[in-house]
Amino acid sequence: MTADHSFLDLVLGASFIVQMVMLLLLAASVASWAIILRKRRMLHSAVDGADGFEARFWSGGDLTTIFREVIAGDAAPRDMAALFEAGFREFGRLVQQQGTAPEQVLEGCHRAMRVAQMREMDRLERNLATLATIGSTSPYVGLFGTVWGIMNSFQAIGNVQSATLAMVAPGISEALIATAMGLFAAIPAVIAYNRYADQVTRLEVRFDTFTEEFAAILLRHAHAARGAGAAGGARA
Repeated sequence: MTADHSFLDLVLGASFIVQMVMLLLLAASVASWAIILRKRRMLHSAVDGADGFEARFWSGGDLTTIFREVIAGDAAPRDMAALFEAGFREFGRLVQQQGTAPEQVLEGCHRAMRVAQMREMDRLERNLATLATIGSTSPYVGLFGTVWGIMNSFQAIGNVQSATLAMVAPGISEALIATAMGLFAAIPAVIAYNRYADQVTRLEVRFDTFTEEFAAILLRHAHAARGAGAAGGARA
């Protein structure tokens, strides 16, 4: 028996169970890279969107003008702009109601922004758990394929009177391929999960900070609007 075996020969010559393990790990690797590339674009867009919106928001422009620019697009606002849109829309609705105290306006705006933030965080965190699962389980799946392949090799040794290294090497090699594929699927998934989870956490902190700062601005506007209404009523 020749010891010269290509990678494809080893895969095709593996037992059915080991082949299924390899196929499962290949599918996990493909799914992992699809999530990695899609999540990379999403988070890059979220960071750029937050940077751009913060620059526009803190430039001193009128809030109503910024609100009209945010809702002018065909697509729904995303990321930090979604928080602003939810808060300012609720602010406009509550201010128009007679007898609404500024603290009630603030509470309503804060609640609307929190709901919008939860939606955005759910969108940004989507599929991160899948990356974590692939990263944590793939080595063990590959190890299972390795153990199964080595077990078959030792069984084959027991069925012959004299065993040589050339006889068992192909079986052990195909078994070790399963471990290598498990690591190939797991390592990028773990690295990407840690990186993206950190980016999502940083974005969440930025969203929290913006929510509190914008809520303080809206509270001042609510007091000003109530004072203007009271002055108008006194003049009447």
